[in-house]
Amino acid sequence: MMPFKTAACCILLSLCALNTFCQQANSHDFFIAVLNESAQPAEAATVKLQKDNATVLTAVTDNKGLAHFKAIKAGTYTFVVTYTGYQQQTTPTYQIPGKITSATVTLQPASTSLNEVSVVARTPPIQHQQGKVILDVGASVTNTGLTVLEVLEKSPGVMVDKNGGISLNGKPGVLVMIDSKPTYLSGADLNNLLTSMSSTQVAQIELIANPTARYDANGNAGIINIKTKKNNIKGFNGSLTTAFGQGIYPKNTNSLVLNYRVGKVNTFLNYNVNYVEYMMDIYALRKYYDPNGALTAMFDQYSYLPGNSFNNTLKTGMDYFISPKTTIGFAISGTTVKRNSSNRANANWLSPQGVPDSAINTTNESRNRFKNGTINLNLRHGFSASQDLEVNADYLHYDIKADQTFENQLVAANGYHELSRGNIPTGIRIASAKADYTLKLNKTDALALGWKSSLTNTDNLAAYENLNGSVWEVDNAKTNHFIYKENIHALYGTLDKKMGKVSGQLGLRYEHTGYNAHQLGNAVQPDSSFSRKYSQLFPSGYLTYQADSVNSFTLTASRRIDRPPFQLLNPFYAIINKYTYSTGNPYLLPQLSWNFELSHQYKELLTTTASYSRITNYFSQIFLSAPNDDAILLYTQGNVGSTYNLGLSATLVTSPVKWWSVTAQALYNHKQLRGFNGNSFTTEIDQLNVNVNNQFTIGKYTAELTGFYTTKARNDVQELLYPTGQVSVGLSRPIFGKKGTLRLNARDLFFTNAMEGFTSFPNATEYFLLHRDTRVVTLSFTYRFGKSYKTTKRAASSATDEMERVGNG
Repeated sequence: MMPFKTAACCILLSLCALNTFCQQANSHDFFIAVLNESAQPAEAATVKLQKDNATVLTAVTDNKGLAHFKAIKAGTYTFVVTYTGYQQQTTPTYQIPGKITSATVTLQPASTSLNEVSVVARTPPIQHQQGKVILDVGASVTNTGLTVLEVLEKSPGVMVDKNGGISLNGKPGVLVMIDSKPTYLSGADLNNLLTSMSSTQVAQIELIANPTARYDANGNAGIINIKTKKNNIKGFNGSLTTAFGQGIYPKNTNSLVLNYRVGKVNTFLNYNVNYVEYMMDIYALRKYYDPNGALTAMFDQYSYLPGNSFNNTLKTGMDYFISPKTTIGFAISGTTVKRNSSNRANANWLSPQGVPDSAINTTNESRNRFKNGTINLNLRHGFSASQDLEVNADYLHYDIKADQTFENQLVAANGYHELSRGNIPTGIRIASAKADYTLKLNKTDALALGWKSSLTNTDNLAAYENLNGSVWEVDNAKTNHFIYKENIHALYGTLDKKMGKVSGQLGLRYEHTGYNAHQLGNAVQPDSSFSRKYSQLFPSGYLTYQADSVNSFTLTASRRIDRPPFQLLNPFYAIINKYTYSTGNPYLLPQLSWNFELSHQYKELLTTTASYSRITNYFSQIFLSAPNDDAILLYTQGNVGSTYNLGLSATLVTSPVKWWSVTAQALYNHKQLRGFNGNSFTTEIDQLNVNVNNQFTIGKYTAELTGFYTTKARNDVQELLYPTGQVSVGLSRPIFGKKGTLRLNARDLFFTNAMEGFTSFPNATEYFLLHRDTRVVTLSFTYRFGKSYKTTKRAASSATDEMERVGNG
């Protein structure tokens, strides 16, 4: 316990030291408190600071209904408040600086009739707030009918590779959360979860490139937080959405959102049922070389992988407002996914001259069953107007089952016929608890302290059998039983402070990690176990200089970690095809990173950013020859050295004319990867990602044209990705007296979103080209009933960190 106590003392001393040297805020700040008709705080209301009817600054209210405008240039201003489902309000004129430094705005509902609610302004699909980018999923017409992974793929700064790996702003290693809870999944399991979720389930996605100490330190590239739909409006209300899409195969998604709030009780229920058919085809040309570099053989393979997925998701819960100061609540959710797929492949061995030598037909049938359940209990209590406490407890479980059948047949006289099968069940259990205490020292300064502990238990069996004649025999060389237990304990503290035109935050997080892993032996493989314990301090902070009413500069720094997920520590073989296996690496160490970012924001029009990061013990896919068979390639993860990433980005949000709005981002990365895989290997690359969203308002119609393009890119030492991109269009129109909405969307219009690349192995290379069922036309219908629909944030879960910085508008 000594390191734990020492870290706590370090956190408190650092924060107290900063508080001693900081001073009070000046009078150029202004606070707007926004309340609803019941005098409750209106969270996520939009407040615009206007001068001469022109918008100067925009802020969004926090969970206390406060919007904070900093270092306002002297002048005469008004504030305009908009909130979904409520009438727009404009304040009286205020002189700044002046005696009045705050005001309260009480909103009135637009109407209890949905027919009149539609006058509320549309939410922009992409918003930039300090420290994060917020994607309003429903505000983008071209998100219709997509999975969550497909929404991420077209989001600014996000890139998804052929294995479903996600990178943010050119950096891999992202912590993915759902409703502020870590998923605790990676690789294929995370891919399956995100592709089973429909965009109709999601209200917002937060892209947080530089999280503060309130967040888990995991995820060197930052955090992606997927927030599912829930509203908090009084009375009974809800929406029903159904969508049908047709690509090469059909796709259907359906969503029901219900909410009932009366008196001190608010209840909610979300239900989604989706059925999707999909496909993937892969062409690969592998070349083998001798130690002198001479070509010895070629392996040419085409694979076709059709499949289908059927899933149900249910989320329900209740909040009880015991008093204006105290709220308790619970949430329960569950997901079931049934995914069936097959892989038909034709593989040909060729001589160095390209002459066919032999041909092999392979078949792989796969049945995957995924079940997930979560329970959250939460309590929030305000001791006074300046201090409050949140306590959360969570329990999550995953039950994952995969049944696979492999068949290989040599197409030749006296050719062989091989048949094998695998049963791979995985159980994951996670319990976590968290407490967050916030103390507002004055109008601008705040101190936050917190604690979190999580316990994870996993049990993973991989049982393989081969058919010998008519008898199935256990393949002990591949069969494996892996048990893994991990615990993480954390303390953190943050201090927000303002000094004239300068505001900032200093944070420090301490995390202690310990795990024990046990690989059970069998008749061929010996029993083995390994364990590790380590502690780390993770400082973070930001400094903002408000030069004037339209220009601000922000410097952000943080230290973060990526712990290897248990799937990557498990040293068993997973069969991809006859000549490609994957395996875990029990010697994999955490990768650590330092991240720095300097940004300039001009009004809401232009944001420019320069960033630099350095990662040590860098995770990379590495490819090895299988023992006793050079034709089989093993791919695994390894610590290959370090990587350096210099990034430059510019984001433009503008409206050239009243009916046309544009959000465009260009992100440039210069990356250098230094590793060791049999010999020293250093590579560097310049890559560019461009993302554009155009929205057009034409009478009752809303049209959208979006697209992204990525040049050559590299996330792994040995794999180069070729350029890719897509263009999507959509059209939306209200119907049924504006209670309903029809949307028509065409995704990847020119079928250009392929995944193509080149991989360097030891004594081998491979070119690959992968196509998916990405060109899809989707028609959706949404019907809303009851009062106006609005999505709001629940209290943060114990399995994550508070989403908002205290004291910032």
